[in-house]
Amino acid sequence: DNKPQTRNETGGSIINQTSEMRFFFLAASLATASAFTTSPAAFTAHSSTIGERSVNVVADVAAHRTRRATVVMDGKANAIRDRIKTIENTKKITTAMKLVAAAKVRRAQDSVMATRPFSETLQSVFGGLINRLGGEAMDLPLLTQREVKKVTIVVITGDRGLCGGYNSFMIRKAEARFKELKTQGIEADMVLIGKKGITYFQRRGYPIRKTFDTGQNPNSKQALAISEELLNTYLSGETDAIELLYTKFLSLIASAPSFRTLVPFSASDITKSGDEVFQLTSDEGKFGVERTELEAAEPQEFPNDMIFEQDPLQIVNSILPLYLNGQILRTLQESVASELAARMQSMQSASDNAGQLAKDLNQQ
Repeated sequence: DNKPQTRNETGGSIINQTSEMRFFFLAASLATASAFTTSPAAFTAHSSTIGERSVNVVADVAAHRTRRATVVMDGKANAIRDRIKTIENTKKITTAMKLVAAAKVRRAQDSVMATRPFSETLQSVFGGLINRLGGEAMDLPLLTQREVKKVTIVVITGDRGLCGGYNSFMIRKAEARFKELKTQGIEADMVLIGKKGITYFQRRGYPIRKTFDTGQNPNSKQALAISEELLNTYLSGETDAIELLYTKFLSLIASAPSFRTLVPFSASDITKSGDEVFQLTSDEGKFGVERTELEAAEPQEFPNDMIFEQDPLQIVNSILPLYLNGQILRTLQESVASELAARMQSMQSASDNAGQLAKDLNQQ
């Protein structure tokens, strides 16, 4: 009798514990349901952490739904930033190239000024000898006019690009002169100075006698090699006239393709021709050029009783190659200065365009 009673007490206690667990679960469910209502405005989460901060989740969801994506032209803002950085680096390069060209223009200017005293003295002595000899000097080979059957065209271009239309202007001028001579029934060949002109005319099969590089700092040795080639060609009778096409330096923003006859010489042109010198200046960070026109040197006076150790004709005949050498050196210096000025202008335009493009991309 005692054992069943123990089982009943035990079974009753198990039932009571189960009923209590169900009651607590139902109470917890009702408490949770009361914490969350169906009203969106009441949908809040409260956390009792340090600072007691509450966040309105519904407001954040509404703001996220109304937010619009940033519109970018090429799809990614990083791509535009990379492009802006590349353009700014390119602008630094073009600005540096402009300053380098300006420094080289100054060097070319100094070279012209350094050769000026020799040119003046040579012109003065030549004028004095011509006055002393009178018409006897006209019998010299370099002063004798021939019947023109063949012409040698000397064309000066640059060795490099990135200088605007400098090379193309001179090439077109040379092509036009070559065709003009052909239409007149006169044969022509070329002596090319500068890699750009050499490449252009070689590819098109023009008759080329000799080629030379221009370089960035012409010197008397380079001019002497060119003048010797021209003198040998003329004195040997292979050509009847030598014409020179070069770029005359006018200013930093202007240059003019020029044409002149080198050989045979004209005594009047040598004694009466003036000269021009240029000087690079700067004002408030802007470069400029000042040109000064110089009159022809006065002929040197030789007394009638002066005795020359050599025949004056031989002296004149030896002066003419020096004069030719000086003229070629001068035209090389002017052509290089024109090329550098064109490069300065081209790099300035490139820098301005890069700055404007970077500004537009920053706005985008």
